[in-house]
Amino acid sequence: MDVRLGDVLTMKKTHPCGSKQWLVLRTGMDFRLRCMGCGHEILTPRSKAEKNIREIRHAEN
Repeated sequence: MDVRLGDVLTMKKTHPCGSKQWLVLRTGMDFRLRCMGCGHEILTPRSKAEKNIREIRHAEN
């Protein structure tokens, strides 16, 4: 899966704040993601994150 820094991921499940949008801050074996709704940051394994991705909006560089 082609996920790059600055991409916005739409996940299948909502965050408790109600947002499904996450900003990619770090890639590799783990993803560091920031919730676009409340700003909460998480570090999650790549395999778990890739299963929950519904859509990828690539950053405009």
